[in-house]
Amino acid sequence: MAAAKEISKLRFYNTLTRKIDDFKPISPQGARIYACGPTVYDYSHIGHVRTYIFVDVLYRTLSFLGFKPLLVMNITDVGHLTSDSDTGEDKMEKGARREGKTVWEIAKFYTDYFFQTMDQVGIKRADIVCKATDHIREMIKLIKRLEDKKFTYKTSDGIYFDTSKFKNYGKLARLDIANLKEGARVAKNPEKRNPTDFALWKFTPQGMRRQMEWGSPWGLGFPGWHIECSAMSMKYLGETFDIHTGGVDHIPVHHTNEIAQSEAATGKRFVNFWLHAGHLLVEGQKMSKSSGNFYKLEDIQKRGFDPLVLRYLFLTGHYRSTMNFEWKALEAASTALGKLRERVLNLKNSDTNAEYEEKFKQALGSDLDIPQALALAWEVVKTGKAKQMLLGWDKVLGLNLGKPKTKIPEDILVLVKEREKIRREEKWTEADRTRQQIEAKGYILKDTSSGTVVKKANE
Repeated sequence: MAAAKEISKLRFYNTLTRKIDDFKPISPQGARIYACGPTVYDYSHIGHVRTYIFVDVLYRTLSFLGFKPLLVMNITDVGHLTSDSDTGEDKMEKGARREGKTVWEIAKFYTDYFFQTMDQVGIKRADIVCKATDHIREMIKLIKRLEDKKFTYKTSDGIYFDTSKFKNYGKLARLDIANLKEGARVAKNPEKRNPTDFALWKFTPQGMRRQMEWGSPWGLGFPGWHIECSAMSMKYLGETFDIHTGGVDHIPVHHTNEIAQSEAATGKRFVNFWLHAGHLLVEGQKMSKSSGNFYKLEDIQKRGFDPLVLRYLFLTGHYRSTMNFEWKALEAASTALGKLRERVLNLKNSDTNAEYEEKFKQALGSDLDIPQALALAWEVVKTGKAKQMLLGWDKVLGLNLGKPKTKIPEDILVLVKEREKIRREEKWTEADRTRQQIEAKGYILKDTSSGTVVKKANE
């Protein structure tokens, strides 16, 4: 483990305390982290990419500073309903019906898609990836503990957690429980004792056959969304662990309920540090399919961008800030990353610059100030030295700074020149055909006022 002097430099903004706290792991064996993973019923989008780049940078930073992290991430493949009020359809069943496939096929396809996306933006796999459907037994045991401690009650559609019996419910989100009207945060349910009560186990409706359902002490059904994260995180990380991550949208419901059910069951503090990534807007609006601004990584690639350009763009904003994605900003990030890689490759190998190394660690330790860390990298390249130090920093940044620029083959350059001649003759159909030939070989063209630029696709 790193020396105590290094460890004392690491500080995080803790959503639980609403302040920046010094981070010290519970165990000298290393920092234990749980990341809320995806619900695998649809395509992962660039908002997911931003959140998991934050988790990746957190993991890389802990490793860089010697904390020996252990990261657990769940895959939600059952139990996440379309409404926070524990009503509506299971998102997995909805996805299966939409595509005419089984729930299991949907789960596999979108889980694979998620990891393919994450791989391309340099996100390392979690040390432990756990699926909800593989941990039904653990969830049932946890619900039974809550039942034995009188925190549950039964309704016609499931087993619910009674939030009025848990002291300080809503402490993470600072909820005003006394003045919270039913329907303000969740839809009305006449059988619920309190507006904030939530389902631990849902019964299969009478006369219905679900694709995913299990027997339990309370009847045939399936788990609620929140219980899976408590059951799996405590199985792999212990009843109290160091860090829990997720998006800010998880604070008022999902993470609030995780804390309540976990601490009610164990009588212990669940998590010491809660870290949350900010929202991602697209051209100033919330991302949605209906707005036409729902972008996947492949949409970025189709425009000729290296996936790591998106990573670079997201690293320019602090993880807790709201970011606004715009294509012109991605273009600027592409130019910047290309220049940074070129300059790093042209640097002389030299010893570490102790002053800059310390500044880099200070930036990381100041609540993951990656924008400042990037600014330091640009300062270092101007010195013309310290190549190995920058490549070491890239273990945190994950931008593949040592990647040489691809040399364009002669046959591609010939086609580009032919196309430019055809364009001057205004033979647009022929020009399009030549472009398609070039793209079929894995290269992207961009026509500018100063001529045509060609580069390897996804570079």
